[in-house]
Amino acid sequence: MSITIGPLTLTDPVILAPMSGVTDLPFRRLVKRHGAGLVVSEMIASEAMIRQTRQTMRMAASEPEEQPMAVQLAGCEPHVMAEAAKLNADRGARIIDINFGCPVKKVVNGHAGSALMRDETHAARILEATVKAVDLPVTLKMRTGWDDANRNAPRLARIAEECGIRMVTVHGRTRCQFYAGSADWRFIREVKAAVGIPVVANGDVTTLEDVAEIRALSGADGVMIGRGAYGKPWFLRQAMVFLRTGRRLPDPPLDEQRAIVLEHYDAMLSHYGVQTGMMIARKHVAWYSKGLPGSAEFRGAINRLAEPDAVREAVRAFYDPLIDRLAA
Repeated sequence: MSITIGPLTLTDPVILAPMSGVTDLPFRRLVKRHGAGLVVSEMIASEAMIRQTRQTMRMAASEPEEQPMAVQLAGCEPHVMAEAAKLNADRGARIIDINFGCPVKKVVNGHAGSALMRDETHAARILEATVKAVDLPVTLKMRTGWDDANRNAPRLARIAEECGIRMVTVHGRTRCQFYAGSADWRFIREVKAAVGIPVVANGDVTTLEDVAEIRALSGADGVMIGRGAYGKPWFLRQAMVFLRTGRRLPDPPLDEQRAIVLEHYDAMLSHYGVQTGMMIARKHVAWYSKGLPGSAEFRGAINRLAEPDAVREAVRAFYDPLIDRLAA
């Protein structure tokens, strides 16, 4: 079940999706340690990358333990995308991923993200310029099309292949769907049939059953997981093992989960600084607790705390009784 992306081979092509505000360095590092074929950065605006703003440079930061990792770039100007790709190649990225899939109005109104699916000629210029700019493999992530009447992903995938793109990931929704409805996994099969490069399927993969079904319906070479990894950095490893052997790995025991939450929390404070880190970490701490007894009250309490030590104590106070109850 391996796939080849230029000089890189992913023996288990289960990939962490790029997610703004989520797939930062602390989260990618954690997911990679628990098991993932590839992790991808948050979407980075190519113009901001060239300006080398503090926030952008932090988003593009990588560490050896998460390699191979991909940096995802968004933009609408070929020369700017090319320059941003060069900068990230110099900073240690192993893959450059181009975003033709973001549906957010701010990005689309800037003629980037999924807006580029409406202009295949200009899209080709961006793809070709980026591929020529770096010696790294360049990949593409897109949607099925702009709307139901314009699902041109198979045609755009062929253009991408001709431009030298080494892998295509397809989220099974149109831009106009945003995240409503269901991802159309069957349509991805049309993209797979259109090209000879690897195709990865994405959208609505939150259970092991989803992992198996999206591969069966799409015929894709790999699976990209986004929201399914919220609060479960170990889920990609579970997916990898399930695809390879059919075996269902259990979630880590609660005492290990508690340790992961605290480690992740401290890493975020170190990465962002205390105040910003505390704010950003709230959603992650909440995701970890989802489905556990008393999680709603725990989430509310966490959001009211203003000191890191108080949050750490609240995490222990939440998990410890659950751990003791299971041990009894």
